Amino acid sequence: MTENKNTPADFAMPKINFSTFILSLNSSALVHLGIQTDPTSGSTSENLLLAKQTIDILALLDEKTKGNLTEDEKRLLTHLLYELRMLYVKHKEKK
Repeated sequence: MTENKNTPADFAMPKINFSTFILSLNSSALVHLGIQTDPTSGSTSENLLLAKQTIDILALLDEKTKGNLTEDEKRLLTHLLYELRMLYVKHKEKK
């Protein structure tokens, strides 16, 4: 009987670029807001401090990359920041 072990070569990793990086941060913020399931635990929980920190990191990236992003990257970052900030405020108001 052969063991079925997944190796790193079995998984196609996305190309790393600015967009995939900020989408990764977006996913982390959604996990911290309790909107997405944590992929490591399989559960959802809310941690607004970590959500705010991740949103602040995206805002820092927005500030520090001004003038260096493509139009698509800028649009994506602006959209993600707006959506995450709105979600954060809604979750904060529930507390």
